[in-house]
Amino acid sequence: PNPNRPLREDLVLQASLEAYGGVRREGRLSDRALEFVLRRKTLLYSTERRAVAERVYALLRRQRTVDFLLEHSHRNFETLDGTRQDVMRLAASRILHGEDPNYVARTCGLSGPDITVLDRLPDAAAELDALPEAKRFPIAASLPDFLAEKFRAVFGKDASRAAEAMNERAPLFARVNALKGDRAQLQERLAAEDVESTKPTALSPFGIVMETRLNIFSLQNFKDGWLEIQDEGSQLLGMLVDAPPTRVVDACAGAGGKTLQLAAQMKNRGDLHALDVDEGRMEDLRKRARRAGVHNVRTQIIPPEGPEAEAALAPLKGQADRVLVDAPCSGTGTFRRKPDARYRLTPESLAEHVARQKALLARFATLVKPGGRLIYGTCSVLREENEEVVEDFLAQHPEFTVRPVAEVLGAELGKKVGSGPFLRLAPHTHGTDGFFGAVLVRAK
Repeated sequence: PNPNRPLREDLVLQASLEAYGGVRREGRLSDRALEFVLRRKTLLYSTERRAVAERVYALLRRQRTVDFLLEHSHRNFETLDGTRQDVMRLAASRILHGEDPNYVARTCGLSGPDITVLDRLPDAAAELDALPEAKRFPIAASLPDFLAEKFRAVFGKDASRAAEAMNERAPLFARVNALKGDRAQLQERLAAEDVESTKPTALSPFGIVMETRLNIFSLQNFKDGWLEIQDEGSQLLGMLVDAPPTRVVDACAGAGGKTLQLAAQMKNRGDLHALDVDEGRMEDLRKRARRAGVHNVRTQIIPPEGPEAEAALAPLKGQADRVLVDAPCSGTGTFRRKPDARYRLTPESLAEHVARQKALLARFATLVKPGGRLIYGTCSVLREENEEVVEDFLAQHPEFTVRPVAEVLGAELGKKVGSGPFLRLAPHTHGTDGFFGAVLVRAK
């Protein structure tokens, strides 16, 4: 299909409205809502499908800002019917992201009074800028108030920069499967497949940055198991495990991005136990492992809690050289990719995450053998889920001590990824998703 063909704006708008409505009015996750709508819109060109996804994500990232601007440009914005509000939101978001207001108004089918509203957006933006910082920041960052406060606590004077970077589109990162070859070989193989514009990641020695418009899954190199989609920050967290070819446990394996990375660290030797509570994700992991040529992984479904969970883990007690607990978390580090997650998070759900993280760390610590290491990680930027969970664990488990990440990653890389003993990554500092990692060593 011809990529320069003009978008059929009416079709794009209709699909965008349906997907956006699925997220905001029916509570679907953004990626599922888009998939659901786009699967049924078989007539859209690939450029149009991409425009739908980009516009819906762009609006979700800037939801609070857009709503503020519209409420200040339109006297009765709240009283408009839902669809008309959403058309205005999609239009305002496109203008906010640099599109020409006249073109946007025309392609959204807006008439007189609505166009006047769009013309007033710059004045509304000036009103936003004039607010006192404490009021301005949550709206400009498009974060719920309680999260905005936490961002300011974590990032201090960099809070605005941090939030801005969280509202950009994320790059597409892939990791070379080290069982097949190295990064340079992968880049050569991709070039042979006409994928020219890849560059090495700045921090991870295994990563490449790819053109986001690419469908990786259709590449032969993907089918042959040469690469996995994995954020650079996630790759660095995987590197903290530094897994020897003995017995290693990935305690919250999920669909297994890090599991496969650990298998490569172990050179496919030893025993790598991948545990999770979800059968569907485990099935994904088995498929991915087959594609990657990984055969040292043993998958095990474990009950989420209670005596059954303890019983399931009994054979591994005190047996593992490394245990990775990549804990379920608020996802505050991944807002670039899951922009709607910020509106679902509440102080209550955050407290539940923290309680679960503490419980998981304590439970899986029992698998670490004397002299072994427990690696704790999250894709959150909040202290409650990171440093505070580690401090709480150490207070109750004096047999564990912190090993500074620089000692695992080497001084040069260590300096770049955390000024203290922990790994701390964020989009505005490292260009990765937000991640935290800690290495805890059990006394011999």
